[in-house]
Order: sequence, then structure tokens, then C-alpha cells
Amino acid sequence: MTAEDTLYHVEGYTDDDLHDADIVEWYEARQVTVSTPVAVGAVVGAFTLGVLTAVGALVLMGRLED
Repeated sequence: MTAEDTLYHVEGYTDDDLHDADIVEWYEARQVTVSTPVAVGAVVGAFTLGVLTAVGALVLMGRLED
């Protein structure tokens, strides 16, 4: 009994068809394209979210010092 047979036995596999499985074909993924307005909006939104987070953290730290 090999290690692979033991693994199948422990996991409850009794089907011998697992050894004759089909080969999976991997296809190259399509390139992701984003329009310029969407990219600019994402960058501006991320910057705005970062600024709001920083200001919020500074406000909270200022309130904790009082």
C-alpha cells in the first residue's frame, strides 16, 4: 500500500476513477481593460478615502487627549 493509497483510504475514497481523471486545460486570461474616467475615479476615490481616514483618526486622537 502506497502513501497515495493510504490517503485515499483515510479520506474515504473508494472510486478508482480518480486515477483516470481528465486533464484540465488552462486558458490564458483576458486582459483587464479599464477606461480612463473609471481609472481616474478610482484613484481620486482612494485618495479621498485616505484623507478622510487620516482626518478621522486625528479627530479621534484629539478627543482622547482631553
